[in-house]
Amino acid sequence: MKSLKNWDNKTWLSSKNYINSFNSFILKNTKLNKNSKILDIGCGRGKIIGNLSSRLNLANKPIGVDIENHKDRSKKILYKQTSGLLFISKTKITFDLILIKQTIHLLKKSQLKKFILLCKSKLNPNGKILILSLDPNKNEIPTFTLMHNKLKKSLRKDKQIFDLIIGIFPNLLTKYFIFNVKIKKNKYLIMIRNRYISTLLGFTDKQIDNGLNEINDRYKKELIFKDRLICFIIDK
Repeated sequence: MKSLKNWDNKTWLSSKNYINSFNSFILKNTKLNKNSKILDIGCGRGKIIGNLSSRLNLANKPIGVDIENHKDRSKKILYKQTSGLLFISKTKITFDLILIKQTIHLLKKSQLKKFILLCKSKLNPNGKILILSLDPNKNEIPTFTLMHNKLKKSLRKDKQIFDLIIGIFPNLLTKYFIFNVKIKKNKYLIMIRNRYISTLLGFTDKQIDNGLNEINDRYKKELIFKDRLICFIIDK
């Protein structure tokens, strides 16, 4: 997987409103309780499942897997610095929820089927896998031209991944999580500088600088848009 350190660091993705809203979405689409076992693959700092653990008063700390060693990760999770595929291949634990949020596109297509089938094999009887990614059909994230073109290309590839997932699990359920974002342009420019989304990882500093200038000229002082995720729900 590519290295992505800043996707949930000081963005709307780490805000209390976002985390509470997202966890309400999870609870609405699962049957979790205080005895549930939860795995978050690509957990970042683990703030989402840390918050979920508090809401459910979980008897077992949720497990978060990420390739980055985030220093400010949640103390409410058991953190494993490894790849999702390696962890799910070796663990003997079974789960009531396996969350894969905005990381599935970082896997190689050759690994995808094996990975998802392994995840399914590690579900408890009423367990669910939730796979979330940017909605490729209704994306409103503010971009500069180079970023827009690369993101558009990436979303086309994502649709191929989605088709593969649907081909493996034709009876899966599709839902959408939508969060209304309001953010100051200056703060968003910092996010761009920090390469908060995987689309930005391959850009040079000069390309980022040009993009910052473009966004500064194109957008007003406050950005308002919808962060829209598609969610595939796979049952045991």
